Amino acid sequence: MQIPEETLQEIIEGQTKIIVPKKSMTDKVPPKEPAFFNPKARVSRDFSIIAYGAFLKKFKGPKIFLEGLSGLGVRGLRVANELQIDKVIINDLNPTALKLAEYSARLNNLKNIEYSEMEVCRFLSKYSTKGQRGSIVDVDPFGSPSQFFDCCLRATMHGGILSITATDLQVLNGLYQSACKRKYGGVPIRVEYGNEMAIRLILGCLRMVAGRIGVEIVPIFAESNMHYYRTYVRVLIRQDQKENIGYIIHCKSCGHRKIALEQINECELCKSKLNIGGPLWIDRIFDKEFVNDMILKLPELSVGKICEKTLQKCLVESEMSGTYFTLDEIASKMKASPPKLEDAIINLQKNGYQATRTSFSPTGFRTNANINEIISVFSNQPVNPKQT
Repeated sequence: MQIPEETLQEIIEGQTKIIVPKKSMTDKVPPKEPAFFNPKARVSRDFSIIAYGAFLKKFKGPKIFLEGLSGLGVRGLRVANELQIDKVIINDLNPTALKLAEYSARLNNLKNIEYSEMEVCRFLSKYSTKGQRGSIVDVDPFGSPSQFFDCCLRATMHGGILSITATDLQVLNGLYQSACKRKYGGVPIRVEYGNEMAIRLILGCLRMVAGRIGVEIVPIFAESNMHYYRTYVRVLIRQDQKENIGYIIHCKSCGHRKIALEQINECELCKSKLNIGGPLWIDRIFDKEFVNDMILKLPELSVGKICEKTLQKCLVESEMSGTYFTLDEIASKMKASPPKLEDAIINLQKNGYQATRTSFSPTGFRTNANINEIISVFSNQPVNPKQT
């Protein structure tokens, strides 16, 4: 298919030259024709490059990147150009998108890319046998990724990593509970920390599919954005024996919450009836060593400054369990303005509690204090009257 040159433009993302449709850079909603490209997803692609770079630095096996839903292939092109990789195979059903990816590959003199025009599960099934699997498998769909979990896991080699994006935020955040149960096998609660619950629902569903086919997943990194959630897991071809599926128990009366293996009906703080979210992933979301490897990789890459700030938060919160709180949530319970986030964390620590920022919310913090203990600490501290 011939694409008029005047409808295209060259941009640079990271260290890679990319040919994109001009309208994708100017229109509020990037058009799907002739091929979809979202410039606002650069941060997500930056995090992918950091994560894949950190992984490849230590990985000893064949370094093969499989991208199931590539669009213009920007992620795959950046992997091929900016990281030490043996082979990149990008797949999409849109032949125009693949043609533009070829143009971009030639601009960067890339020889290690192959192109595939197949339905994504057919593509991944092609690489699902021993010796053919990818060391990195990446799937970035519109909507729910759950329909691809089986073929993604089968296409990831032992010790490799699988990265999956979800954009059906309304479903995962509790607006359509029946749809969430159908797609992810669990239901959310509409709460202030809904993005974390959504990521745990995605991981929980992936874990249940993995368990069925005799594979273990180990979450190593997760990213939350206004438009998507993205999870990164290490895949081990062995049966997972751990108890890592359970529930989030939340009391809408007093705000108490906890992660539990079993369902609980009565709040231990105020005796009110509880809301139950799940089944979902209840173990850790971040791997401290891997996040540290990502931070160490940063000086070698051309990525946004926001990435390091986020990763530093992830590094500290990787050792914390439980869900996070927000300042607004606590202020609402106290019927007062909240302290500054830095002051809140310091004062919790001074009172003997663990406390740290979270990467999931600019006003969020993790702590091992329950909500009554948090309010007690906050009540004894001066508040900032200008902050709402």
